Amino acid sequence: MLIKTLPVGQLETNCYIVTDEETRKCAIIDPGAESNTILDYIESNKLIPEVIFLTHGHFDHYMALDAVLDGTGVPVYINKKDVNAGGRRDPHRLDDDGRLSWYGEGDVMRAGGLEFLVMETPGHSAGSVTLKCENVLFTGDTLFRDSCGRTDLGDGSMEVLLVSLHRLSELEGDFEVYPGHAESTTLDRERQFNYYMRYADGDRP
Repeated sequence: MLIKTLPVGQLETNCYIVTDEETRKCAIIDPGAESNTILDYIESNKLIPEVIFLTHGHFDHYMALDAVLDGTGVPVYINKKDVNAGGRRDPHRLDDDGRLSWYGEGDVMRAGGLEFLVMETPGHSAGSVTLKCENVLFTGDTLFRDSCGRTDLGDGSMEVLLVSLHRLSELEGDFEVYPGHAESTTLDRERQFNYYMRYADGDRP
């Protein structure tokens, strides 16, 4: 598995291109902006896009979706709870225009020989998901290095997010963590140093 991180847009959202190196088939996770950057990487490396995954429905994770869809023609998946996640008054809201497909807890998605297990990890938004592929977690805005996603947008909930963080913490073994913003980390590191995850695990002052 080859993972390319492309920080895109003013909020430097991490768009990930995850490639099965044997088949060169890839998944695109969170095309947040700069469609040319995303499509140029795919074309220059002769990759075969198969699917687009959205970790949640906030605008900074899908603003390049239309252009990337036009350039690839692949299906796009999101948890149905996150359509209109920004609220109906949000001019950038993600509407169900017939081009979206749904995934949820326990679904197994594929790109080439890679399998992505969908884990629902709400709190930052009602439909936030984490994608587990081999020893890697793509956590969107649920879990960051030393932090977690904000919960003051729309249907966010710190109480619910803490449950999701505890669920991730309880996964057996260590994982590489690729979040929706900033640098990657490991689950073991966050278990040890992330205040929010430690609080979720019952380490209270």
